[in-house]
Amino acid sequence: MNSLKALAITISLPATLLFSSCSHTEGKSENKENAQEEAPVAAISLQKGKLASSLQLPGELIAYQQVDIYAKVSSFVKKLHVDVGTEVSQGQLLATMEAPEISSQLAGAESRIKSQEAVYLASKANYDRLYNTSLTPGTVSKNDLDIAQARMKSDLAQWDAGKAAYREISDNRNYLEIRAPFSGVISARNVSAGAYVGPTGKGSELPLFTLQEQKKLRLVISVPESYTAYLNSSSEVKFNVKAFTGQQFTAKVNRLSGALDARLRSQRIEMDVINNDKKLLPGMIAEVNIPMDAADSTFLVPKAAVVNSTVNVFVVRVTNGKAERVQVQTGREAEGKVEIYGNLNEGDTILAAANEEVRDGAELKHVKTGK
Repeated sequence: MNSLKALAITISLPATLLFSSCSHTEGKSENKENAQEEAPVAAISLQKGKLASSLQLPGELIAYQQVDIYAKVSSFVKKLHVDVGTEVSQGQLLATMEAPEISSQLAGAESRIKSQEAVYLASKANYDRLYNTSLTPGTVSKNDLDIAQARMKSDLAQWDAGKAAYREISDNRNYLEIRAPFSGVISARNVSAGAYVGPTGKGSELPLFTLQEQKKLRLVISVPESYTAYLNSSSEVKFNVKAFTGQQFTAKVNRLSGALDARLRSQRIEMDVINNDKKLLPGMIAEVNIPMDAADSTFLVPKAAVVNSTVNVFVVRVTNGKAERVQVQTGREAEGKVEIYGNLNEGDTILAAANEEVRDGAELKHVKTGK
């Protein structure tokens, strides 16, 4: 009997502790739910403002002018007057070529001119004599006079053609002197003295020189369609290059293509960069900072206030203590804020941190409006 009493007491003790524990847990759960219900809901008063942001785009620095210089006539390189890195001025002699056959052609053309001139002078003298004789009626037939005149004009045309051929060969001889078309820097040289060069065939694969204008460069960028409205012909941008870390350069927009590239859907924009010290080099990649200051003020809200659901994009407006979903469109984002457009009014109260769990028409208690 004593052992049964002891067993009953042992079993009853845990049951009492169990009921006590359940009662304590239920009390904590009720307090937690009450605390959640009483927690204030953060909201903001809708205000308009301007969002200042910038767009980072890669750009390329290229020479303002660049040309590959080839030989116009087949010839041999006689002498090179410049090399890679040489700064030249417009019209400066770069190379002298030699082509002995051109001198022979020029001498032959000169001889033909003299021969054709003699023929013309003889036919002209014959026509003049016939004409003077024809002044006496019945001495020279009209047909003979016309034939003499036609021969004189033909010989004159042959003489003019000979002079034109001589000028052509003379011009080709002038091409044996290669001169700079504009001021710049020789960035490449592909031949040496004695090399055979020409407009076709062996020796014409590579240019004699590559000439670049480096005191003025072009900064070229491709701006996506969405951002083309932020740049015009008076815009200024800042850029930097890896070679000069921490140093910023400024350039002004000079040329806009006015059309979108069919493949990239972007507009080509060029800016002139003055580079008198030749610190910047053609071919450098630049990081371009494009300011995107808003022209008009619009509604700005924290990013957490905008809900991107599977159906639409909305914010939650507080109307008479109840939640109202308002569909919006978003614009640019910067510094944790986003532009929104929709059926909203200045001064409306919207939730600062909304989510899809807030249903349309749900009752909102303890709404605390901040800035």
